[in-house]
Amino acid sequence: MSTLFWISLFALGAMVVNGIGIYSIYKNRDFAEKNKTYFICFAAGVLIAAPLIHTLPHAFEKNSYAGAFALVGFLFMFFSNKIIKLKTNEKELAFGITAIEGIGIHSFIDGIIYTVTFSASTMTGVLAGVGLVAHEFAEGVIVFSVLLKSGLSAKKAALYGFLVAGLTTPLGAFIVYPLIHKLASNYLGLALGFVAGVLIYISASHLLPEAREHEKHHSHAAFLLGVLLAIALAFVE
Repeated sequence: MSTLFWISLFALGAMVVNGIGIYSIYKNRDFAEKNKTYFICFAAGVLIAAPLIHTLPHAFEKNSYAGAFALVGFLFMFFSNKIIKLKTNEKELAFGITAIEGIGIHSFIDGIIYTVTFSASTMTGVLAGVGLVAHEFAEGVIVFSVLLKSGLSAKKAALYGFLVAGLTTPLGAFIVYPLIHKLASNYLGLALGFVAGVLIYISASHLLPEAREHEKHHSHAAFLLGVLLAIALAFVE
């Protein structure tokens, strides 16, 4: 199967899972709130393990400076998040219009990650994709809650949440796809390093703190399951 097939499968799958998260909380807030922590923990496990055991080694094979670009990716996400928080003066990722901007950028970057990782190898894409898709359900729940808190009606929060957090992921993937093939192998290594830094940040600084704040009885098991899945998939290649 082609690289475009896998990118499309995961990018559109992420959009669908995000939509399911939004729909779940729109129709049944108790169910969504009860289960989002497990999705967050599982995604965090995959996204902390996959870059360290698979993405970064692949990046170093292509370019010895990949580690520096991993740091750039981490710092990019760190300061982006700081700027959004300063503009909103809120603990949440964003609020109102800034919430839409912040979440949209985040989801767009997710789409770019699919294209970069699958362009490196199918297994690299699968490892990153599993964690990203898993966290889409929780992201859908969070997006809906934030937009609802900003004063929108439930219907508008669901619609805008899907447009901003759901559709932007395949948009990012398909916009970057024609460009990624023009990159030489050494530049792809730098892109992979950058992506690894982004994934580590998402797990360590966004997903895990969120999960810890709403910790449940089997949260650690869900996290370890994500780590074990990433390790198992890495050995499949």
